[in-house]
Amino acid sequence: MMTPYQNLKKKVRQVWMPPPELTVSQWADTHRKLSPEASAEPGRWRTDRAPYQRGMMDAVNETGVREVVFMTSAQIGKTEILNNILGYFVHQDPSPILFIQPTLEMAEAWSKDRLAPMIRDTDALTELFKDPKSRNSDNTLLHKKFNGGHLTMAGANSPSSLASRPIRIVLLDEEDRYPTSAGSEGDPGSLAQKRTTTFWNRLLVSASTPTIEGESKIEARYGQSDQRHFFVPCPACGTFQVLRWAQVKFDKKQPGAAHYECEHCKATLQDSDKPWMLSRGSWRAQAEFSGVVGFHISELYSPWVRWGEMVENFLKAKRLPETLKVWVNTSLGETWKEATEGVDHSGLISRKENWGRVAPVGVVVITAGVDVQDDRLEAEIVGWGIGQESWSLQYHVLHGDPAQATVWQELDRVLGQSIQRSDGVVLNVGCSCIDTGGHYTQKVYEYCKAREHHRVFAIKGASQIGRPLVSRFSRTNKLRVKLFTLGTDTAKQMIYARLRIHQPGAGYCHFPAEYPEEYFRQLTSERVQTRFINGHPARHWVLAKGHRNEALDCRVYALAALYILNPNLDALVQEMEREHLNQKKPETAQPEKGNSWIGFDDWNFN
Repeated sequence: MMTPYQNLKKKVRQVWMPPPELTVSQWADTHRKLSPEASAEPGRWRTDRAPYQRGMMDAVNETGVREVVFMTSAQIGKTEILNNILGYFVHQDPSPILFIQPTLEMAEAWSKDRLAPMIRDTDALTELFKDPKSRNSDNTLLHKKFNGGHLTMAGANSPSSLASRPIRIVLLDEEDRYPTSAGSEGDPGSLAQKRTTTFWNRLLVSASTPTIEGESKIEARYGQSDQRHFFVPCPACGTFQVLRWAQVKFDKKQPGAAHYECEHCKATLQDSDKPWMLSRGSWRAQAEFSGVVGFHISELYSPWVRWGEMVENFLKAKRLPETLKVWVNTSLGETWKEATEGVDHSGLISRKENWGRVAPVGVVVITAGVDVQDDRLEAEIVGWGIGQESWSLQYHVLHGDPAQATVWQELDRVLGQSIQRSDGVVLNVGCSCIDTGGHYTQKVYEYCKAREHHRVFAIKGASQIGRPLVSRFSRTNKLRVKLFTLGTDTAKQMIYARLRIHQPGAGYCHFPAEYPEEYFRQLTSERVQTRFINGHPARHWVLAKGHRNEALDCRVYALAALYILNPNLDALVQEMEREHLNQKKPETAQPEKGNSWIGFDDWNFN
């Protein structure tokens, strides 16, 4: 039994002696608890569950490391890796820490949904942070103090949240989703990195799924690293190798039965082999170390994703260029090579079709896009089918002063018409988008406000790269009109990728025989140019000299209308087929010809 003096001595030692030196993975295995609302596997953290995470976490403990880069797919656990690195420094090596999310809203959500539960359930952290509800608390949603340091959470889109204060540890989550500039201040990642310069033991950790080849921030950081890959042994021959998508073998009729083929002995490997392989794997650098450690890993390694599941997702994604792009980024953790050359308009002309004045049977939804010029309105009526296969049904040039009512009344006739399919089914325009970016913004607001119940919406373009095709509407204008923001870069990339599809099916674009060459020139009138902003490459759409682009703009707005409507095209096809079987096919009625029809005789291109 200890004497009172020995007991006192032990307590003093516990208070003043530094904690035992641990690596990040050791700290996580010892202290970290996964919260039920933030994890599918709550409870004690086990690095052995995904052994590749050990090297990724422990890189911050390696001598001479000033930057750690994670270029990964989804389902790898990179967010929890960042959380563990954060918890380690708070508990083991208190420091000023900055954690940056793509937006301020995402930073707030991360603080509430991920950080707060982690602090609550990880005892080693609970005792270090004051209760934010306490009267003496220094903690807020985006700023928390602890002994020896503080944690600031910021949004890359908010210059004020990146306001200068010395920071030792910077954590960047999903850097490829950051804006090119934080306001007018410059690149958010570079701004954050500058704040670490006064610390000799500074550290920057960046984690992200990649995006576009040549533009991806995480790709650029990884290219400056020692470029580590995770090598695993084949259970049959023992040869270490990097898991690659090309070695996944499958039958399209039974994608769930996919297997992995060893690239050396050709042995068939199953998902059940994966735990054995991962437990014996190791990270190996492919480039020289210069202070930056980089890790690349794909979903092929994930213990939470079957190879067959990846194949199923691939087969769904490959129908359209934009969904395949997402799959390459998020499942393989690789950049997507974007086609930068334009589309030859003559190739589109050569595939024009003659379907008459009725819509083809494949059309199940109709949308419209309207462009406002100083002396006219231009509108395209687009039909959509399974896989977003599209048919340009009509193109209207409505001459008149947009400040007067007449031209808007003509637009009413265009948007309010019924269009019959060749099998007798009658469809209406389901959703329309009208651009507000010209000189008649107020007129567009007034027109749309009175017709919102017909799903006629105002839209404004935003050129920022990576924006969603359509963002949630706002009502910040005086008329309280629903105003949707359009990611024009995203929309144009999507349209140009679809114009390059040569076989009818998902994404293919059909055009009627009566369209003139000028329509196709306008549709293909823009090119992508790369410019450098704050030292980073960025795409810009440039209109070819002497060309106009109203047809392209109208198609962009019609596509936006489809995404606002968000129909289940497959289900609609099945529903229409059932209804059609129960009805007698009516006689085909020819639409009345008038000024609201295509009207190419009045299409003045000069």
